[in-house]
Amino acid sequence: MAYSKSFQAKMSEECFDFTCTTCEESYNKIVEAVRYCIECSGYCCQSCTDAHKAFPALRNHNLLDASQGSQAGNQQSTLPEFPTERCSLHKGKILDVYCQVHDDVVCSTCIATNHKSCPENSIHSVPDMIGTLYRLDDTKRINRQLRKLMTSMKSMSKSKDEKLEALKGAKHEAIEKVELFEKALKSMIGRAAEDSKSEIVTTYQELENDILQDKHNVDTVDDELQQLEGKLKRSEGNRAQRFVCSKQADKKLKEAERLKVNQDKRSNEDVPLSFTPNQSVMNYVKGLHGIGQVKGLHGIGQVKVSRKKVDMYRIKGHRDIDIRMTGDNETCHSLGCCLTKDNKLIVTDQLNKKLKRINLDTMSVEDYCKLDETPCAICCTDVKEVAVTYYSSGRIQFVSIHHKMSPTRQIKLPHACYGITSKNDKLYVTDHGSSLYVYNMTGTLLNTITSNNSGTSLFSRSSHITFNEIGDKMFVGDWNKGLFCYDGAGNYLSTSSDNDLKNVDGVCVDGYGNVFVVGSNSHNVVEYNEDGKKIGVIVQQQDGLCWPLSVCFHQELNRLFVTMASSNVVKMYELE
Repeated sequence: MAYSKSFQAKMSEECFDFTCTTCEESYNKIVEAVRYCIECSGYCCQSCTDAHKAFPALRNHNLLDASQGSQAGNQQSTLPEFPTERCSLHKGKILDVYCQVHDDVVCSTCIATNHKSCPENSIHSVPDMIGTLYRLDDTKRINRQLRKLMTSMKSMSKSKDEKLEALKGAKHEAIEKVELFEKALKSMIGRAAEDSKSEIVTTYQELENDILQDKHNVDTVDDELQQLEGKLKRSEGNRAQRFVCSKQADKKLKEAERLKVNQDKRSNEDVPLSFTPNQSVMNYVKGLHGIGQVKGLHGIGQVKVSRKKVDMYRIKGHRDIDIRMTGDNETCHSLGCCLTKDNKLIVTDQLNKKLKRINLDTMSVEDYCKLDETPCAICCTDVKEVAVTYYSSGRIQFVSIHHKMSPTRQIKLPHACYGITSKNDKLYVTDHGSSLYVYNMTGTLLNTITSNNSGTSLFSRSSHITFNEIGDKMFVGDWNKGLFCYDGAGNYLSTSSDNDLKNVDGVCVDGYGNVFVVGSNSHNVVEYNEDGKKIGVIVQQQDGLCWPLSVCFHQELNRLFVTMASSNVVKMYELE
């Protein structure tokens, strides 16, 4: 006969005098109890009894025979009461001491280490003084506060869940708007492209008609010349007829010669049909940073506004950032700087052998790390790491910038190391000489760039390096020759130099098609476009520059940071 599980459980329970409290409450199992634990206030089966002996926290519990359990339960109010809660700092210790000064329950180790200054009469043993310390009203009050706060927490949690759902909805709605706007833009561009195609077809048809008409004229003249040739042959022996035919042929020859001259001119012309893209449209789109405005409430996200390419910057304001620290034995001398993903400015301090991180909210040094050599240039390799060059020893020092800055691994290279940048898991390093080297992140040489396409040497004193926003152009400064431009694959494109720019060192881009170039000996920063055409001088000596060395640009804030030789400040220029 089959029995239900509940019936089997009931039958089993009736077979035992005492059942294990833990097994029943935690595992829904009916197991015979052999002991009663006073501290746990419950019955224990043999397994739970063994567990009491195995775990240090349970070894001191008072275990009675199971038959004594009911008596112990009835007499529990007369037995000593001991806390069972354990200290979170000193594992295994019971929270059995109350400090009246701090109004806190602690263990004996806490008293010995953290409450030495508390008066002895303020330290109480909880088991000994429980009759005085414990008040039922306090427990009731705390229970009411707990319930009230738990209700508030649940309400707040629910509110946060609702905000998360609303945020998700807002995100999807915003993305849908972007996609609709993108679709509209594509539609407009498509219509503009169709207009251009239609114009090409129309122009083609007109040119085709002209060419067909020219061909018809040529063919007609050719036929007439053949006819005249035949008439001349047939007029042999008839001088009068030959005279007439000769005059007709002479006239037609002159007409054919004029036609031939005109056709030769057309044949020498360029391709009769071509299309030149509107570069201003390309430049405008290229200069956009997004296609709209993103706003986040209560600090959720940053506000980014789409903007077009700036042709010529000008200084709106400026400020000095003091980078000298207590413990600096020398005047600061910064050869390199870079901006991290979380918008912190990191500068190298060569003479003090330090790397310094600057908080742009407080405009002060918030962290630094010591280096074992004088650092030169610096670049970000990822969100949590930067790479620093050591010139004389030819090493690249990687530094963790996650929380506290600290040097990590190094790469030793067989040449001096000056300028450095990172792109697509590759390191680009100059030697302040005649070469630019390309390595992978472990130090394997991938390419060496020294000359242009015809094999002519380029560099004399290569300096800093940077890439444009999309990585299809690389810019390399040269102390003596100016600014070199390469494509993303390292192929030489052009050289830019100017009388306003003397001894090029630092270079950076604004992300919108412009390049900032530092002239150390001309004490200025000059703006170029990506094609190497000079736009103008942005910062000059009268703006506070003296021997500038490196530069970087904060796209969102339109701020230009310039480091200088033998100077305890970094210049910050707000541009517009």
